[in-house]
Amino acid sequence: MSGSNDHIGGKARRYGTATIGEAVARLRAGGLVAVPTETVYGLAADSTDPAAVAEIYRAKGRPDFNPLIVHVPDLAAARKLGQFNPLAVRFAEALWPGPLTLVVPKAEDCPVAAAVTAGLDTIALRVPAHPVMRALLDASGLYLAAPSANRSGGISPTTADHVARSLGKVAPLILDGGPCEQGIESTIVAVDRSDFRILRPGPVTQEQLEAIAGKPVDSRVSTKIEAPGQLMSHYAPNKPVRLAAQIAQPDEYHIGFGPVAGDINLSPGSDLAEAASLLFAALHQAEASEKARIAVAPIVDRGIGLALNDRLRRAASPK
Repeated sequence: MSGSNDHIGGKARRYGTATIGEAVARLRAGGLVAVPTETVYGLAADSTDPAAVAEIYRAKGRPDFNPLIVHVPDLAAARKLGQFNPLAVRFAEALWPGPLTLVVPKAEDCPVAAAVTAGLDTIALRVPAHPVMRALLDASGLYLAAPSANRSGGISPTTADHVARSLGKVAPLILDGGPCEQGIESTIVAVDRSDFRILRPGPVTQEQLEAIAGKPVDSRVSTKIEAPGQLMSHYAPNKPVRLAAQIAQPDEYHIGFGPVAGDINLSPGSDLAEAASLLFAALHQAEASEKARIAVAPIVDRGIGLALNDRLRRAASPK
């Protein structure tokens, strides 16, 4: 993996066997480890250890009604924690490992700490694809609760530097796997009997899910928090954000897309996957700029663009 760790005070370690061993020891002792996934960096802890899970909430300043995603190595492990009906199995077999989180009923003897599911009778499960996270899961034998490794509500981290800057002195050991490939959080799907709902759009699109299910998504909207990323204000910089901005004002840092050049452009060729991989990095750069506000060019609302606009609407929502 590439990239220097000098700027984060030695807290980050490049991926390697010795580092994985250090991270495993820390996790088994009830500590936290920041680890890359293909989506964003996660703040991992043993999901069966109530004290370790509580430390995640403290480090992030995360509200305790907001549940956590549990990362597991494969479908067999996931079935020890949750109940998978035929539709859930189809999604898992088609899209795991990958950027899909499935919300399913908890198994009767589910061993995760109560705080992980925030009092719900469902659990959010994902099998990640990133080699660093997979190595950590395999070496530890743990089920890892791992929300994004940043202060709650802030911009999600896609590099080790983002983790260190957001968490500051509470930043744990950081496994530096370079920039995250997908760049936005996983798609979250709730499976209920033979129906499914998208609780959070992400890299896996509605079209992909409908093709696998052989039926349309259930479009009913729930007002309760069922999964991470559903708070109205989320992924937010410490500056006002204006959306659909073709032209920026003098005090605005302009994030462009396609023909709208901006100060930085998510994808001059209007490639939505490229834009997704760069979105949070661009927001971090805009937040660090001297400009008082942030403007973002229009992004088409289809495919992965639905996920991009979801994140941007929450970033622009008043805190």
